[in-house]
Amino acid sequence: MKKRVLSLGLVLALLTAALAGCAGKQNASWKVTCPWAPSGVAAMVSQQAATKSTSYSDTITLVAEAIKGDAATVNTWVADTKANDTQLVFVGEGLLSITSILDPDKLQFGYEDFVFVENLYSSIFVLSADAKLNISSIADLEEYVKQGDEISVAVNGAVGSEAFLAASLFGAMGAGSQLKLTPYQSAAEAAQAVARGETQFAVSHQSQILETYQQGGVTVVCAFDEKAIENGPFAGVEGVGSKGYPYFRNRCFIMARAGTDEKKVAELKELYGKILADKEVADWLHDTMLLEVDTMSVADVEAHIDNVKSIVNQYKDIVAG
Repeated sequence: MKKRVLSLGLVLALLTAALAGCAGKQNASWKVTCPWAPSGVAAMVSQQAATKSTSYSDTITLVAEAIKGDAATVNTWVADTKANDTQLVFVGEGLLSITSILDPDKLQFGYEDFVFVENLYSSIFVLSADAKLNISSIADLEEYVKQGDEISVAVNGAVGSEAFLAASLFGAMGAGSQLKLTPYQSAAEAAQAVARGETQFAVSHQSQILETYQQGGVTVVCAFDEKAIENGPFAGVEGVGSKGYPYFRNRCFIMARAGTDEKKVAELKELYGKILADKEVADWLHDTMLLEVDTMSVADVEAHIDNVKSIVNQYKDIVAG
């Protein structure tokens, strides 16, 4: 009888330990704030990642929050968030490389206030032209620039990534004084402006110019990348880098608050890596959004920020006047 009591006690002890182990593996919801364009590319990709998060982790659930914000939103995030809070935020070259140079007073934070988790995606912007101009290559564009006429380009915002890509390309061609940047409220609006004849050119995400391109309203002249686009409807479109012109990709960095536990950051990075490697997600990114999976290291991020800063410093007079 005594042995039986001991056995029951042992069972109870084992059950208690097991329950304690389960309790220690609690699920944490990490809110991921996208502080710009609630219906934009980044917000859509973040929502897709959040939906997939429960398939790859039983301890982390990603919750996507997209709001119409700007630098002030990230200022507030930094002020309100402490190390190890279950909060993530998107930061890109727009804030770290453009605003930090053109309007540093807007930023109450620096790169040192964040710890990098992962790059959500990589977007190769393209330059489109009114089809009536019959420009379909960099060589055609160079010949057009030589005419010396005013060059109007639709861009998303007055001092955004698209504006600097346009300024760097035409500026490097010696046409900075001819360039007129026409800002729109969104990248999608800018992409449509060229088809409506409001501008001669536009810089946009590939997905935002695709429908107009398929309807024959525009040609796609070049891509802002090192080499030609390899996949998708714009495969074969030349990369400006192959001709020696400056470029950068649009990237979206997922950041935690500086000081967050390294193991937790590594766990988050691993989760995002699994999500981005998911075939359904990768196919959706490539085929629907015309984006690329482009996981990065801290060194990659810092090189990207420095490259964009270099371009901003060189061409800021064209963009900002």
